[in-house]
Amino acid sequence: MGAAMARELAGAGHRVLLWNRTIERALLVSEAIDNPQVSVATTIAEAIAASDFALSLFANGEITESMLLSDPAIVANSPSDYVFVDMGTSGINVAHSLAGRICAAGRRFVDAPVSGSMATIASHQLLVLASGDESAVELIRPALLSFSKKVSYLGKAGAGQAMKLSINLVVHSLNAALAQALALATSSGINPALAYDLFEESVIAAPFVKYKRSAFLDASTPVAMRIDTTVKDLGLIFDFARSKDIDSEAISALQNLYIHACDGGFADQDMASLIRFLQKE
Repeated sequence: MGAAMARELAGAGHRVLLWNRTIERALLVSEAIDNPQVSVATTIAEAIAASDFALSLFANGEITESMLLSDPAIVANSPSDYVFVDMGTSGINVAHSLAGRICAAGRRFVDAPVSGSMATIASHQLLVLASGDESAVELIRPALLSFSKKVSYLGKAGAGQAMKLSINLVVHSLNAALAQALALATSSGINPALAYDLFEESVIAAPFVKYKRSAFLDASTPVAMRIDTTVKDLGLIFDFARSKDIDSEAISALQNLYIHACDGGFADQDMASLIRFLQKE
């Protein structure tokens, strides 16, 4: 998703400085975008020193904290008005930790996870769920709108994560329900494509159902969200629910289903591959 965002930012005229823990990946992204607005930094410190704000999008909160906080000089040596923006699904506790450490150093922090997919980035339909320093959100809003349809400000740091986890609970539940429904229909001899046609024509035809069609019906569809990432999200959602004393029994059952799929060899496959785990392919 970071590469897709970089493409849209550069296309909108923003100067983009890429950094990745694996420099070769950053170079490949720069070559693929092929825009003079895009260049590559060799270190995270170099990237921050030469930019106005950083958009980070790591796999989980632990990595995000490690990249930004393990070396105190990264924040301390950043420009005095610098804005650190975490766009990953890092969890509420990590958002609070990042906000505390970054703001204590006199810099600004924005917690801004996103809801959407690679396709929604290209069509500028992504939702940005922003929280934290409101003035910083307004500063970066034009850049964020280069690849999104809306930047919603939700309040103090951590609120963006809370909203993202709430949305993802529905997404992961719907994905599991679709997989189980398709498994049931095809077990009765109904053609998978016909069954999916009827899903899309029925009351369950949410946008998610429509844009995941290819992933459910064709195993060769590129991975959009891995099953092990779904398990990570559900762990955060479970902890969130428990912290608010909200019954988490259904969340636990959902998490166990995806864990079983991971254990069954589907960890690095798209979340829609849950259908193939259920069919024991």
